[in-house]
Amino acid sequence: MSSASVRIGQPAVAVETPALVIDLDALEHNIARMAEFAGARRLRLRPHAKTHKCAAIARLQLDAGAVGVCVQKVSEAEALARAGISDLYLSNEVIDPAKLARFAALAGTVRMAIAVDSTLGVDRLAAALKAAGTMAEVFVEVDVGHGRCGIAPAAAGALAHQVMSHGLRFGGLQAYHGAAQHLRSEAERAAAIAHAIGQARAAQASISSAGLACPLVTGAGTGTFIHEAESGVYGELQAGSYVFMDRDYADNAWPATAPRFEHALFVKSQVMSRGVAHAVIDAGHKSHAIDSGLPRVWQRALAFRNGGDEHGILRPLEGGSAAALPALGDTVWLVPGHCDPTVNLHDRLIAVRGGLQDGIVEAIWNIDARGCVQ
Repeated sequence: MSSASVRIGQPAVAVETPALVIDLDALEHNIARMAEFAGARRLRLRPHAKTHKCAAIARLQLDAGAVGVCVQKVSEAEALARAGISDLYLSNEVIDPAKLARFAALAGTVRMAIAVDSTLGVDRLAAALKAAGTMAEVFVEVDVGHGRCGIAPAAAGALAHQVMSHGLRFGGLQAYHGAAQHLRSEAERAAAIAHAIGQARAAQASISSAGLACPLVTGAGTGTFIHEAESGVYGELQAGSYVFMDRDYADNAWPATAPRFEHALFVKSQVMSRGVAHAVIDAGHKSHAIDSGLPRVWQRALAFRNGGDEHGILRPLEGGSAAALPALGDTVWLVPGHCDPTVNLHDRLIAVRGGLQDGIVEAIWNIDARGCVQ
């Protein structure tokens, strides 16, 4: 969505709607808290850039101590590399030879790593890197409980050996449990990651049995990073959504020992129509993703209801009064249900300093990897 009319120094209240707005104070707080957490435990931090797709935010994370960032697609890596990010881990499988050729070419310009979970993937990656005359670090992905990508732990040694036999650099294990991130109770998440840690240990044993060393186990997300950090197995954390803290992650129960992250990503909207018992805002599906549920209305006693592509319907919370409804023309801020696909709907992030109500636009950042799905 365009924000061409936005200007540096403009009051946040004057930003046209709908718009994707970042509370800079909250964003910087979140980046600092995660960096402090990882640093205190001597863990590498490699945040997932699929969350923000933005080189400016990646640079803030790197400046705070991150070793690099993760991406999920070759095109994401290409976009961030063009924008100056020089250490990228494609924490996903790539099988298509054409995409692998692009990956290999990129590995000649920036530091690249990639995950594999098949012999075909290793063979094709090796061929692409050989043809390009480049090198990349390779991580063997193990299924630690999600049931998505990854091989069985017992097979890790054989695949790592194949990586080495091609003369490639074996970086270690990719061990991410995505399904555990949104289990609501802390006990559920702890149990899921205890299983994941056991699977990662089994994969390490398989690699040792193959006569190889496992340099690193990398993984973890915003919902579970505390457990991976305490495991003694993981050496690198890949959490991404902590920078924005969307509604879905905020719905998790958090342990007292966890760093406290603040909501930093908002959709600014305006009331465009008003009924007796409801108000309609100008931010529908095209402004925020609803795959993880509807957004939360920020600091108002209102519930958001699905109004379609261009509209959101607001009603008082159960037991509330119609007096809580905003007036025609009022600003309403939404906390998106899922930050990653919400970001991918917009062209720019409008960064505001000093709060949503009284703040000033300090920066306008391109979403460099918007639409990069290949």
